[in-house]
Parts: sequence; structure tokens; C-alpha cells
Amino acid sequence: MTDRSAERRVETTLTRVGRCSEEQYGFINAPIYRGSTTLYRTFDDAMNARAPFMYGTHGNPTVAHLQSAWTALTGGAGTVILSSGMAAVSFVLLAVAKSGDNVLVMDTAYMPTRRFCDEFLRDMGITTTYYDPLITAEELRSLLTKMPKTTALIMESPGSQTFEVQDVPTLTTVAREFGVTSVLDNTWATPLFFDAHGKGCDISVEAGTKYLGGHSDLLLGMVSANAAWYPKIKHTLSLWQCTPGNEDCFLALRGLRTLYIRLKEAEKRALDLAQFLQNREEVLRVLHPAFPECPGHEIWKRDFTGSSGLFSIILRPQYTLKDVERMLDGLQLFGMGFSWGGFESLIMYYDCTANRTATTFAPGGLLIRIQVGLENLEDLKRDLVDGFKRLRGEHQH
Repeated sequence: MTDRSAERRVETTLTRVGRCSEEQYGFINAPIYRGSTTLYRTFDDAMNARAPFMYGTHGNPTVAHLQSAWTALTGGAGTVILSSGMAAVSFVLLAVAKSGDNVLVMDTAYMPTRRFCDEFLRDMGITTTYYDPLITAEELRSLLTKMPKTTALIMESPGSQTFEVQDVPTLTTVAREFGVTSVLDNTWATPLFFDAHGKGCDISVEAGTKYLGGHSDLLLGMVSANAAWYPKIKHTLSLWQCTPGNEDCFLALRGLRTLYIRLKEAEKRALDLAQFLQNREEVLRVLHPAFPECPGHEIWKRDFTGSSGLFSIILRPQYTLKDVERMLDGLQLFGMGFSWGGFESLIMYYDCTANRTATTFAPGGLLIRIQVGLENLEDLKRDLVDGFKRLRGEHQH
């Protein structure tokens, strides 16, 4: 029989990877393995650790199924899994930097990442330098020349609140010239819409909490690495001996099967809603990588194969925080929550003006971030229209 697995499209791959029904008595999905202790058949096996899993902290078949599936999806050399997206980011930072090193972090960094750098890494003797996410190759070369102790370039493209798209292929090329490890937070696009390793990234991090889970009921962090970095990442995890939840890995495998169709639907709905909002008089502009006014839009067109369901809008300058509070408090379908990637629509106000040190964010109005879920689009638009009436101070009966 001819093996055509290499010719399969991604939708088909997602239904096949990370499972083996022949080993599962014919059942389609792999079971959840729970346990701490594994037994060895002989004394010699025990002394020489001859077993697929030495101990529960080294993983189990449930975790291994998800690792192999994610590796197949990302094209990396291997994957390690942690208990949350932030745990994955922290893990990678500690794996790539040591005391005396400097790490370059984009100025649009996820706030918990920024706090980890400014507090924990600082206390470990690791310095952090923030840079403009729209930095050019020459600007990065200049920065790295001035900072010879830099060991890692941390990227997030697009930024998950203000959506600047970074020139990842160019930046990773420069990083390699200086022997600097490149790390990308690829949560917004997922491997389906952005090929992190194919674009030059040594390590790709993703919060499986978001689109991989898809139902707002798990926490998970995925770290895939290329051949040069996977052995170090794998060894570091063996030293930490921290494991993800088995049930969470099972749910992530289940979410993997529908990831493509959910992400394509999120893309379609978000583009529709973003276009609707772009035409509203209350909105100054839309921050969505697929829209020309979004910083880095041309790079998005060149490097990405799609867009997800998360974007932001900037309100016109006459609206105050009190107006926004009135708007959001009365919404019936949009929930107020800090996550995204699930089936429910979310909305949240963010003040990104005070969070930066290398760049200035002055959008001209208040920023509201929107995650588009699976509700009917006309219902969502109606909910926002009612919200805009409250924003304008119109009395509603």
C-alpha cells in the first residue's frame, strides 16, 4: 500500500495525527492515562531505564500523543507541553538565557511576559531590552552590535492587543547572524496560518488554551523547537519534571480535530464584523492585520495564510472610559474576559499607552479588543449596535 501521508492537506492531517486506533482496541480516540508510577519487568530494565516513560513526571501516552501531533503540525523537530501558555513562555525564557545574558523582547509583549522579564529574570541577573515590533533588519543589527550579551530575540506577531505584524523571516535571519536564538509566540495565527519554523524561528510558543482547546475549558502551553534546540528544550523539561494535566491534553487532542474548520470560521466572522465596525461612526479605526491600516499589513499579506478571530478597534476621541463602561456593562452576548479562542464572543477594554518603554502607543482614542465566537453574526452586530447607543449616552428602554 502506498503511503500518501506526506501529500495530505492540513485538514486531513489534523484528523489523523496523535492517535493510533490499532493500539487502542479499535477505538478512535486515545484514552487518558493517569498515574505517577510505572513498573519495570526486570531489575536490569529498571537500572537502565528501559521503558517509554520512566515515571509520571516524564509524561505518559496521553501527553506523547499530543506532542507527536503538535510536532507534525508545526514541522518542528519535537514538542514539549506545559500547564499554560505563560508557563511555556517562562520555560523558554529560562531555557535560552542565563545570568549575565540579555534578551530582546518586543514592546508589544503580553503583560504577564513583561512582568516575568521585569521581575523574575531581573532577579536572576538577566536583563531585558524592549524593542519596536516594527524594527527593521538594520535597526536590529545595530541593536545586537551594541548588546553582545544578547542570547534571545522574543517575538509576538501580531501583538495580541495592538496587532503590529513583525517581519519574522527578516528578524530571524539577522538573529542567526549574531548567534541569537529566535522565539515566536504564535498563538494568534496558530501553525495553520503562520509557519513559524519555516519562517526561521528556532522555537515557537503557543497557548493551547486558546484555539487548540477552543472551548475555554483548559490551560495548556505548547513549545515546538527545531533540531538544534529540541534536545535542550527536552532536557530542560526533564530537569523541571513539570507535566501538563492529562485531561487537558486529551481535550487538546479533541480540539485539534476541529481546529481548522473552527479557525476558518473565526477568520470569516471576524473579517465580517471588523468590516461592519470599520463603517461605524463611533470607530476611529480597526486594528486587524488583514486591513491595510494595520501596522505590518504588507508583511501579513506576504507571510500569513489567514487571520484568526481576534482584533481591536479604536474609538473616536470624544468617548471616555465611563462611556465604555456603560457600553460594555449592558452587552448581552459579548462576555468580558481576558482570554480568546473559544466559542463565545468576548470584549475587553485595554490601556496599552502606559505599557511600553521602547515605543509610544498613541492611537487617538480608547482601545477595545474583540474576540469573535460562534454566535450568529447578526445577533452579535445587534448587541454591539445597542452598546454603541449606550456609548453615545442614548437612553435605552
